[in-house]
Amino acid sequence: MWNQKPSFRFEIDNFSKKEVSTVSKVFVSGGYEWYIDLYPKGNSLCHDHLSLYLYITNSKPFRSGWKRIANFYFVLLNQSDKVLYRSPIEQHTFQTNSMSWGFRKTLPRSKFKKKRFLENDRLIVEVYIQIVETFDGERGDVLEKKETVDINGFQVLASQITPARKLFAVHPDLADDFKPKNQVVRTEYMNVLLNLIETLNKPSQDHSETELSNAHSELSELTEAGFKLEWLKSKLDEVSLKRKKADADVLQLDERVKNLEQMKLDFKLDCLKSQLEEVSLERKKSDDADGSRVREMEGRIKNLEMMVSDLKVKLDKEEAKSFADGFLLIDEVD
Repeated sequence: MWNQKPSFRFEIDNFSKKEVSTVSKVFVSGGYEWYIDLYPKGNSLCHDHLSLYLYITNSKPFRSGWKRIANFYFVLLNQSDKVLYRSPIEQHTFQTNSMSWGFRKTLPRSKFKKKRFLENDRLIVEVYIQIVETFDGERGDVLEKKETVDINGFQVLASQITPARKLFAVHPDLADDFKPKNQVVRTEYMNVLLNLIETLNKPSQDHSETELSNAHSELSELTEAGFKLEWLKSKLDEVSLKRKKADADVLQLDERVKNLEQMKLDFKLDCLKSQLEEVSLERKKSDDADGSRVREMEGRIKNLEMMVSDLKVKLDKEEAKSFADGFLLIDEVD
């Protein structure tokens, strides 16, 4: 196996829940566009193994008779980058009637049922691609020829002439070490480079996480092909840093909003507590006032009871005196 970085790394989360074909995003390798197609339950001819295929694609139509001969192999890993499976190296001629090639049987499905085989239910697929030979096919009609212009040895589209000229004016040694000699491959690489520059020139807040991830992959591919892109790496690092700072600012704002909401809630609780204390104080005052009135009435009642008692004593004395006076009168008559 040749020694190189993976052409693409495809990370699949919640793998156990995947039922049907899982397709990666399109990526660039060797100046051409590719994608991976994975069947977690196997394809129609094999249901007991994971199936894995490499597809070639293109944002523009291929010319008649085109061919791309490439060597490739897959590596399956868990989240800790432990190798679970490594395929043999395959060589295939990708062309109109054979846009894909791969392996019907890779890992047995039974492996995935074993405990701790996958960490956090994440499967990682790496593909390594080596372009062996290319055939561009027919040149096409005169109109197609006029659509591209030579800029420093690269055929670029008419719409890309101005940015390509500016690029070489600012960085004249850009392609001094560029390796590919095939004109179609050179054109594809230049398209990728110009599109990458256009992407990075957008305002930083407009860059998605996926865009930046793709940009890092494309920059690595372009650098390996021989472009001198230290300046573009600095630009990408700057954009990535701004994006991270923006994300951090958003998180900080979210935290501040949460804190303010908590403060608002705490303030409401304090208000309710104050209101409760006021009500309790009023209730206590009311109870104290009611208690004073009760004690006052009890005092008056006691006074009345004492007055009644005194009057009763006086009345008893008067009755006793009257009875004694009557008894004396009777004795005198007799």
